[in-house]
Amino acid sequence: MYKYVGDISVLAHYIIKEFLENKLVAIDGTLGNGYDTDFLSEHFNKVYAFDIQKSACENYIMKEKSNVSVINDSHHLLNEYVKEEVNCIIYNLGFLPGGDKNITTEHNTSLESIKKGLKLLSSGGIIAISIYTGHNEGKKEETCILEYLQRLPKSKYGVMVHSYLNRTNNPPKLVIVEKK
Repeated sequence: MYKYVGDISVLAHYIIKEFLENKLVAIDGTLGNGYDTDFLSEHFNKVYAFDIQKSACENYIMKEKSNVSVINDSHHLLNEYVKEEVNCIIYNLGFLPGGDKNITTEHNTSLESIKKGLKLLSSGGIIAISIYTGHNEGKKEETCILEYLQRLPKSKYGVMVHSYLNRTNNPPKLVIVEKK
């Protein structure tokens, strides 16, 4: 097992834990099985977790975490629920592991969510986006998100892509956006 080049979620968590100074409010744009939300709830005062799948939301609510608000709605509507500045946003795009692979995040709503998230992001805040391209919608997400992020003004945002060079079968990419 690799320590650095293993799981991109572990790398995203490390970056957030080590490089983010303020850990007050966070958003998990894709609740799924709740691993990112669990991480965020341990490090942030308040966490908003979004998922369109009712079963994912119901499963997480059973954990009864007092600092987590679970929202059964699309992440592209985050600004309708979150009315405060946030320090961190995590996206794990694709489909719910162990769930219906026909239900995936979609490029248009993912991009809209990222755009809205950038407006809510505090100075010094971080967005971590895990992009899985092993399905058609994932390839569209990768293209439109990377095209958008590369045009962000470097005077306001730093954007870095972590990708595997020697893995086959469409390995995931981790994109980190840091707001100046």
